[in-house]
Amino acid sequence: MLDLPTTEERLGKSPQRLVRYFVLVMALVYLGLGVWLFSSAGEPAGGGVVQLGATGRRVLGGVFILYGLMRFIRGYQVNFRKKTNFDDNE
Repeated sequence: MLDLPTTEERLGKSPQRLVRYFVLVMALVYLGLGVWLFSSAGEPAGGGVVQLGATGRRVLGGVFILYGLMRFIRGYQVNFRKKTNFDDNE
């Protein structure tokens, strides 16, 4: 069989390292978008592609805030929490 180097060996570091930071940045983007939508609900809508009323912006902003929080918590748990080894035999 061919003895090809793995991706980690070729790159010198794990590509997963960048992915975990990207996950957290995207969660913050969702949070920011949700806060912006929720706070701009009282302002009149401009000539955008999607015209939403105040209630629609608040609901969509709340959904983005909840989704961003869930993504941030899950991303932190998966990528930054110390892994504990559970041994079922003890």
